[in-house]
Amino acid sequence: MTEMIIANNLSKSYGDFKALDNVNLKIGKGKIVGLIGPNGAGKTTLLKAMLGLTAYDGDLSIMGINPFKERAKLMEDICFIADVAVLPNWIKVNEVLDFVEQTHPKFSRKKAESFLKKTKLGVKQKVKSMSKGMIVQLHLSLVMSIEANILVLDEPTLGLDIIYRKEFYDNLLNDYFDHERTIIITTHQVEEVEHILTDLLFIKEGKIVLDSSMDNLAAEYFEVMVSSENYEDAMSFNPLQSRKVFGKHVMLFKHANRGELEALGEVQRPGVADLFVAMLKDEEVA
Repeated sequence: MTEMIIANNLSKSYGDFKALDNVNLKIGKGKIVGLIGPNGAGKTTLLKAMLGLTAYDGDLSIMGINPFKERAKLMEDICFIADVAVLPNWIKVNEVLDFVEQTHPKFSRKKAESFLKKTKLGVKQKVKSMSKGMIVQLHLSLVMSIEANILVLDEPTLGLDIIYRKEFYDNLLNDYFDHERTIIITTHQVEEVEHILTDLLFIKEGKIVLDSSMDNLAAEYFEVMVSSENYEDAMSFNPLQSRKVFGKHVMLFKHANRGELEALGEVQRPGVADLFVAMLKDEEVA
């Protein structure tokens, strides 16, 4: 498998604060990776390093390119949507299309216009008359119309209602992703993206605390919903976390004896959000 992104001992400090702390990771071609972490965990700094927007210690290769030293070359094959879109208020939709068409050789105006037809945006409409959601839609239409090898999405559907969020991820899978591109998504709406992810990265305090494919995750982790009378027996298997739901205890296990635990309650696959909370929040097992 071709590795699109390789980081070895990647670190970044701001004074005494370590935003990235010896990060090691590999992301292959044809992957959709969820980069999940709490605020201040290092997600934005990691993305900035990948995009060549900040210097760093250690080694980082994006498609064989040093992103900080060869950013102009990198930008030919990578696209990025930030959570805050900035466009001048006076510019019109057709003028934005003109600009991107003239500046990016891999932009397809035909695709962009096709995406825009699914919105309420008019070609003569100015940014100052758009809602935040409409501005996001404009950005999505532009970026998804560029034939990039890597797409980085930082809270890509922020400001969109649930209908447009679903449409975006459907478009991402059906009209953009082709198993050759690599997509990295950061979002706090984890439940909305877990069905499209191939891999997960959890980051906490600048360190990668989970790096797994979704297939391996399903094999390693499982939850058991047990009644109060089976609580003590289930606790003897040392769950990673236990929480109460409708009077029952939902326990998260890793590499535990699944067969024995099935006798104590209903076994189910944990959601990414539940796993995220269990691994990243410093809570006592209840």
